[in-house]
Amino acid sequence: MKEASRNIVVLGSTGSIGRQTLDVAEQLGLRVSALTADKSVDRMEAQARKFRPGLVVMTAPEAARDLKIRLADTETRVLAGPAALEEAAAAPEADTVVTAVVGMVGLRPTLAAIAAKKRIALANKETLVCAGELVMDAAEKSGAEIVPVDSEHSAIFQCLQGCGDRREIRRLILTCSGGPFYGMSREEAGRMTREDALRHPNWSMGPKITVDCATLMNKGLEVIEAMRLYRLPLEQVDVVIHRQSIVHSLVEFRDGAVLAQLGTPDMRLPIRYALTYPARGENPAEPLDLLRCPPLTFAQPDRETFPCLRLAEVAAVKGGTACTILNAANEEVVRLFLADRIGFDGIFRLTTGAMTDIPVVLNPSLEDILAADGAARDWVLSHWKS
Repeated sequence: MKEASRNIVVLGSTGSIGRQTLDVAEQLGLRVSALTADKSVDRMEAQARKFRPGLVVMTAPEAARDLKIRLADTETRVLAGPAALEEAAAAPEADTVVTAVVGMVGLRPTLAAIAAKKRIALANKETLVCAGELVMDAAEKSGAEIVPVDSEHSAIFQCLQGCGDRREIRRLILTCSGGPFYGMSREEAGRMTREDALRHPNWSMGPKITVDCATLMNKGLEVIEAMRLYRLPLEQVDVVIHRQSIVHSLVEFRDGAVLAQLGTPDMRLPIRYALTYPARGENPAEPLDLLRCPPLTFAQPDRETFPCLRLAEVAAVKGGTACTILNAANEEVVRLFLADRIGFDGIFRLTTGAMTDIPVVLNPSLEDILAADGAARDWVLSHWKS
């Protein structure tokens, strides 16, 4: 019988998902064995003193040196660098690893956690986007359990409880808020600024994922993630615009039945389920009140105004390292956009250029995936001014 989490590791604990995970862990009374972050020393010091993990990892060496001095009066070990993330992910006393880091940095520690047979509470979609087949094959071989944390994939995961035969699925339906530029023309959206893109209508998230929501690239990445998680072709993964973010996703079965998961737009709900699965823990938050909900609406996404969604679907069909190139190029162009170095329309243009110019490797090894990731980043950094 599967058991709920008792002892966790949080990769990316100072980010939005990481902080909310620790809120939930405190409510559930879970032990925290390890925490990791990049360079947020003040926030990590506060977390380490509160949760007293045995290990803290900062990927930025200077941040680790600072934190080690600050925590000298505690028993917490402080390590530095990406390799130390793998040690944290395989912490022997932990049963669950929450992967809340953003980007490809999550791949190696996720594989380390899988090798250690942990439950993976997966909030790092890039891991499955870039190396989905490799990761799922490794999990199947080791017996590690992957429970999605993204609200859409958690919704699908919940709707599929009791479905023992994947052939019963007709399609997965991912809902999408449409982001802050919903209803605009491509020309209008192209004039929007960094500040405009960061005004998500429903969710409070980190800047990178918020920009991805504005371009609909986030939904494209989630399409790829769903295909890898449930081993389904693109034809069985659909997207609908649902502005209210109350229906988090749906599953349509071959007999015509459609199951949906509803809830308030609060990431603590899927985080809590990933940590308590297969049980459901008591939640002190106010539940969804159907009588106070706005009307629930659904519409087709506009792939002409938001072509990043279509671009992700093209990468999904190509397979191999195409999805790695897509993800890496997008990460770099979003970083440039957030630094006000390119305009909003440059995100699609540069990501498309990288996907066009960089050869795709089918059935890639981990080395192929990492090489494609580096090649896409280099391409963007050498072309963004042109």
